[in-house]
Amino acid sequence: MTKPWGTLTGIRPAKIAAKLLRAGENPESATEILTDEYFAQRERAELCVETAGAAIAMQNTLVERDVALYVGIPFCHTRCSYCSFVSNSVQKSFALVEPFIKLLQSEIAKMAKIAEKLMLNIIAIYIGGGTPTALSEEDLFEILTAIENSFDLSGLREYTVEAGRPDTFSKQKIEMMTAFGVTRICINPQSMNSEILENIGRKHSPQDVYDAVDMMKLTDAVMNLDVIAGLPGDTSEGFKNTLDEVIAFNPENLTVHTLSLKKGSRIMLEETPLPSDKCVEEMLNYASKRLRESGYQPYYLYRQKYISGGFENVGWCLSGYECIYNICMMEELTTVLAVGGGGVTKLVSQDNRIERVFNAKYPREYLMLTDKLDKKYKEILTFYNFL
Repeated sequence: MTKPWGTLTGIRPAKIAAKLLRAGENPESATEILTDEYFAQRERAELCVETAGAAIAMQNTLVERDVALYVGIPFCHTRCSYCSFVSNSVQKSFALVEPFIKLLQSEIAKMAKIAEKLMLNIIAIYIGGGTPTALSEEDLFEILTAIENSFDLSGLREYTVEAGRPDTFSKQKIEMMTAFGVTRICINPQSMNSEILENIGRKHSPQDVYDAVDMMKLTDAVMNLDVIAGLPGDTSEGFKNTLDEVIAFNPENLTVHTLSLKKGSRIMLEETPLPSDKCVEEMLNYASKRLRESGYQPYYLYRQKYISGGFENVGWCLSGYECIYNICMMEELTTVLAVGGGGVTKLVSQDNRIERVFNAKYPREYLMLTDKLDKKYKEILTFYNFL
C-alpha cells in the first residue's frame, strides 16, 4: 500500500518542511527528504516545500505581539451534506440571531480591551462560520461596526469575510463590507455542476456564482473561490470542467479542498457513494498542473482526518496575494484571538508554546455560557504573563 503522504499523518506537514528549510536544506533537498525518508509522493512533497517557503516568508514579516482576529458566525441557510461545521439554519433559529449578535458585540468589546491591555497588534481579521452573509445586511452592519469601534485597526493588513454561499450575496452587502475596510471576500462555488450542487444540498446555482463574481469585480477586494474534489456524483471530467470555469474568473485566490468525511455529516450517515481515491487523485493532480499553468502558486496546505484518499487541501494564489490569516493560522505563526460561536482562541508564544481556549460551539450554548467567556479572558491574560 502506498499512501500519498507516506508516513506523514498530521494536519500540518509543511511544519516539517519548514524545519528542514530553516536548518539549511534547499527546496530540492527538502523535497528529497520528504520522499525518501517519509515516503511522500513527489507531487505532495513539492507542494509541502513550496507552502513551507510561503510560511517562512510570511513569518519574516511578523513582529512580536502581531495577532489575528477570528469572528465566528455559526449560521447558514442550510447545511451541506458533507458539513459538520457548527452552524444553525437562520430560518430555523431566527430567534437566536438577535441575542447572539448582542453577546458577540459584548465579546468583541471585551476582547478589544484585552488586546489593548496586552498591546497586541491586529494584522488580520477573518469573519467565518457558518456563512456570515446569511445574516441580514442590518445584522452584518452591527458586527462590522462593533469591530471597527472596538479594536485599534491601525496595523491591519488584511480583512476577510467568508461570504461562502453565492446566493447570500447582494450588491449592498458587498459595498457595505468594503466600506468597512474588508479587503478579501470568499465565494465558495464548490462545484459548477448544478446536479452536484443539488446532491450536496447547496441551494445556489452556477449562475449565482457568475452573478456573485460580477458583483465582486465592481470592487477592489481580493476574491477567493473554493472548489471541492471528491464530491458525491462528481467525476474527474466534471471536476476539471468546474476548475476550468473557476479559473476563468481569474480570482486572486483559489482554494482546492478535498472532501473530508465528517462524522455526523449526511454523507456519512447515509453512506453516500463517493468517487474513488484514484479519481480524486486525478482531480487534484489536474488542479495542480492547471493552476500552475495559469500563474498560481501554492501558499498554504493542510490535511484533515478521514480526508478522501488521504490527500490534502491547498490554497493557491497569484503572486503577492497570499492570505495572511490562512498562513498564520495554519502554520501557527501568531496568536489568533477568537470571538463568536465555535471560535477557538489559539495562543502562540515566541518559544512556540501553544494553548487553545474554546468558545461554546452552538448558538444556544454560546448564549448560555457567558461565564466561560470571562474565564477565557483570564486565560489569555495569564498566557501573556499579565496576571
